[in-house]
Amino acid sequence: MKGDHYDCGFIKDICYGCGTKKLLQGGTASTYFSAGVSLHIQNLEREFRTKLIHRTSKQVKLTQAGEILYDGAKRMLQIYEGAKQEIDLLQNIVKGTIKIGASYTLGEYLLPRLLAEYTSLYPMVDIEVAIANTEEIMQKVKSNELDIGLVEGEVQHKDVLSRDFMTDEMILIVPNQHPLASKTRVSIQDLQDQVWVLREQGSGTRAYSDHFLQEYKIEMQRSFVFSSSQGVKEAVAAGLGIAILSHWIVRKEIAYGELHALKWADKKLERQCMILQKKETVESKALEIFMQHLAQIADE
Repeated sequence: MKGDHYDCGFIKDICYGCGTKKLLQGGTASTYFSAGVSLHIQNLEREFRTKLIHRTSKQVKLTQAGEILYDGAKRMLQIYEGAKQEIDLLQNIVKGTIKIGASYTLGEYLLPRLLAEYTSLYPMVDIEVAIANTEEIMQKVKSNELDIGLVEGEVQHKDVLSRDFMTDEMILIVPNQHPLASKTRVSIQDLQDQVWVLREQGSGTRAYSDHFLQEYKIEMQRSFVFSSSQGVKEAVAAGLGIAILSHWIVRKEIAYGELHALKWADKKLERQCMILQKKETVESKALEIFMQHLAQIADE
């Protein structure tokens, strides 16, 4: 194996094949690896004198050594991309790829506007966006599948850095025909024994709703659970019950009179939005500039 050469393209092939979600769940080897990549893996197994992949006639998945190789290959790609960005800067060029994860509220209502501004200034930067709930985004950041994650609410993990970047106002909403819609302000007592419409567990919006209900010791009559904020919003509009959603999600419906916003008697309802990054991540210039744009939003 002395003298064998593994270029960046090969390392990318290894990362793509090994990082495919289906591979980790079990799948046929031919689905993920070309004959050339399979040969390289066999050569690596001889060099390291260990199996990198468990192969059977029905499935293939990484061994512990294979996981180590995969993590190392991802780090090598980060260093390569960082060097490439520095070389591009010598020519005053900002380019590359940024992989951004966002929870549903930020990914569907804030990120598109932000990306439109950013890409108009840096058209040579490619953007890949993954939208999922807060817990899923955190896991993807931790496993290096994403460069950054934008989520609502607090996230804590020993391998992930998190910091505030903006405040999100939360709105109590009811259908227009709801008895509480006629009140100037609502109290804790008004919210007792009501039907609530909630997001699923793992969602930042669900975490905020649960915290709100627990903080004020509000008892629900019953609840409905939806796996998207759009579903929650439509359920409230249809008359199913009360919900708490970000102002980003409901501002148009409130303005057009399709939903009613309740005025909370206690205080303004707010939560922090967070930027997530894996610890010791090498930032590309494209990502560094994108982070500066996020900082500008926080200052607005």
